[in-house]
Amino acid sequence: MTIDPILLSVYARTFRSITDEMSISMQQTTRSPILCEAKDYVTGLYDAEGRMLEQTENLPILAFSLAPVCKYIRSYFGDDIHPGDVIFHNDVFSFGNQNNDVAVYRPIFFEDELVAWTAVKGHQADIGGAVAGGYNPNAIEVWQEALRIPPVKIYERGKLRKDVWDLIFANIRFDIVQHDMKAEIGACRVGERRMLSLLQKYGRASFEAHKEALFEATQRMMESEIAAIPDGSYQGEGRVYYDGRHAGSIFTIRVSITVDGKRIKFDYSDTDPQTNGFVNGTFTSSASATILTLLQMVNPDIPHNEGMVAPIEIVIPEGTILNAAYPKATTFGNHLCPPNAEAIQRALAPVMPDRVTAGWNNLLCSLTTGIDPQKQEKYVDIGFMGLKGGSGALRGTDGYDHIGMIDASGGVLDQDYEMFEQQTPHRLIRHEYLTDSAGPGQWRGGLGVETMFEIGSDDTQVVIFGDGDFEPAFGLFGGGNGMLNFIRLTYPDGRVVTPRNKDLLAGVPRGTHYHQQAGGGGGYGDPKLRSRAKLKEEVRDGLISAAAATKLYGA
Repeated sequence: MTIDPILLSVYARTFRSITDEMSISMQQTTRSPILCEAKDYVTGLYDAEGRMLEQTENLPILAFSLAPVCKYIRSYFGDDIHPGDVIFHNDVFSFGNQNNDVAVYRPIFFEDELVAWTAVKGHQADIGGAVAGGYNPNAIEVWQEALRIPPVKIYERGKLRKDVWDLIFANIRFDIVQHDMKAEIGACRVGERRMLSLLQKYGRASFEAHKEALFEATQRMMESEIAAIPDGSYQGEGRVYYDGRHAGSIFTIRVSITVDGKRIKFDYSDTDPQTNGFVNGTFTSSASATILTLLQMVNPDIPHNEGMVAPIEIVIPEGTILNAAYPKATTFGNHLCPPNAEAIQRALAPVMPDRVTAGWNNLLCSLTTGIDPQKQEKYVDIGFMGLKGGSGALRGTDGYDHIGMIDASGGVLDQDYEMFEQQTPHRLIRHEYLTDSAGPGQWRGGLGVETMFEIGSDDTQVVIFGDGDFEPAFGLFGGGNGMLNFIRLTYPDGRVVTPRNKDLLAGVPRGTHYHQQAGGGGGYGDPKLRSRAKLKEEVRDGLISAAAATKLYGA
């Protein structure tokens, strides 16, 4: 079949519009704040073999986690896939990325043949396990973290399997998860309708031919970007602090990046072994982190389909901290993205100085659960209002102020203040940019934030995770570091508790004052070269203090 270049563009844009509409459906129909506000989900469209046609990446760390599972499901069920089937999956040992990130897959049939899939994956408020909300810093194995869901049909030939549905949700604490999973199913149905309309308009033969042409064109675009990087081998490191069990433990992520013409290889073979604690990753979460970091350095207009990843090879041996072997705990794996990204940025900085950024502020986050005394209902909240901080600067551009994100890629939106107080019993006291938190530079890092609220439930459980209180965001090419993070609790009796960076505090009383500081990103270039006019404005606005302007910027 002759490829029509205009129709090829129509296919590419339509694929994207389908996943965008699925994303809007999720935003409008989910109930948990982490979904309807933070948009901690990804929507995708795949061909019959599970190859990526397009994705809408509200949260980049999820963006490349759907295709491997789709391919696995295709192999798992073989010919036992039928119109009307709906499949759930979260299992980290069959290409899932995190237990709480539960996916829905729906096959699309046209003219009695399987032609495509729609899929949605979102972070659920609870997924069973020992600790409400899914983060258990004391876990050493998967069963202490979550209910494992290998590929399972929740609808078969259009009929709900009520026994399977009840089995899954009998092991999940919050009813809201059922509603949010129904929203995922609905978003997949939206995508199916739009895809069938496209197939009816142009026919299957046209779809198949133009799909392959789109893959090839996208691969050429990515190969061109890779070819612009000087051939060679480059090494970088990032560090992970404390695994939740062994005080003082430090783990190193080591990447060797080989550029050879139009191909690039990321090899993590020298990365430290897996831990016997909470801090491990999965292959899928780690590979996603690698890809999304590379995407920050290349043409942003490259379509996100199978052709984009074809020239990229990723080696992450099983048994390393980035690819833990069964049955290790892995919930923290998504949060290994920042040190992974740091390793890549450090490796490529000498040969891509115009494309890399300085360090982004590392995560230090909390999750609160309890019973709202006003509603007498369970609640869970991931404190994404203050969990991140600022991004790193790059040549010619300051870092983003307060990215509100769990990894080094941006994406998650901040919490609405009024919704925070509606959906939790807490009372917000302060949330504002933090003066002098950004790393100084000719282009400064993004500002961090300070967050304070009063805990409003009795016997509150507070889970702390991250390692942003150990190492600040690093500066590049003469730029300075950002500010460190902290979380501090002041109990009603005046007692002050500074939790460890992987910790679980039970029985925290109502009236406890929660204080969190999320630092800024690293600076880029000599601070003394920063625009004096811009610096004057920032001092006037309180973003940089007069003392810091004098000491760090030489103003």
